[in-house]
Amino acid sequence: MLDFSGGVAQLVERLHGMQQVSGSIPLISTTKNCIFRLFQFYCRYIYLMTEKQTQVVSYSRVSTVNQKDEGTIQLQLNEIRDYCLENKLELIEAFNDDGVSGGLKSRPALVNLLNYLEANPKIEAIVIFKLDRLARDLYIQEHLIKKFELLGKRLISIKEPNLDSGDPMRKAFRQFMGIISELEKAFITMRLSGGRMNKAKKGLYSGGAVPFGYSSQSKELSINDQNSVTIKKIFYLKRYKKLSLYKIASYLNENDYRTARGGKWNASSIRYILQNKIYKGTLEYMTETTNRIDLAIV
Repeated sequence: MLDFSGGVAQLVERLHGMQQVSGSIPLISTTKNCIFRLFQFYCRYIYLMTEKQTQVVSYSRVSTVNQKDEGTIQLQLNEIRDYCLENKLELIEAFNDDGVSGGLKSRPALVNLLNYLEANPKIEAIVIFKLDRLARDLYIQEHLIKKFELLGKRLISIKEPNLDSGDPMRKAFRQFMGIISELEKAFITMRLSGGRMNKAKKGLYSGGAVPFGYSSQSKELSINDQNSVTIKKIFYLKRYKKLSLYKIASYLNENDYRTARGGKWNASSIRYILQNKIYKGTLEYMTETTNRIDLAIV
């Protein structure tokens, strides 16, 4: 590192002499302080530039147009840049959402940030001014922190230096939200099952994957004329030719019969079709069974 201490000392002595002659104490004192601060900043800058630095990006947000006009984004950026300089962090990119709320809607910079992190694995952390700049809602905060963790990135908050995903309170909150998430999933499954059960009781198609040989229109099944030919051939080969599952699959492949996705047949898919009662006009869903002669193919 370059040594300018001698030159600075001489300059300070000259300023001290000027102060005694002029008596301009506030001016000279201020000038001396400015010189020392500039010198310290320069030395620190040279030192940090010679050290290997961690690559980071920043995210800043203001929620109203007034804050945007007052330059709050710039204040956050200034703090972030100073922090990066002091902590040997190389700020590669800054993402700023001006005048947007703390929810997840209309956050273009946040979307760009996530895309950037996925495309740049060398970025190790995201620096923010304060956690509520990321989001005010605790649930959204935890969601984004978890997202960063999955990407292998740390979240650094200038105003919350002890922010850590291992914090007991946050860990407890995440566990609680995990329970809520499981309950929500269970309720969704229950509602879906209840709706499908009601449809099955009415003799309607309860949903799910459309069986090969059928089409789905307006959430109701109808026979697909083209694919139903394959279904009839499978049952014919089993019932009258007494072929094994493997030989039926081989026959279909050799004669250019294709699956729903255009692939080749195998023994397990043949077994599934032969065991599925829908091809004989019977709809089954859990404990409900309904006869639908209009859907019978064989």
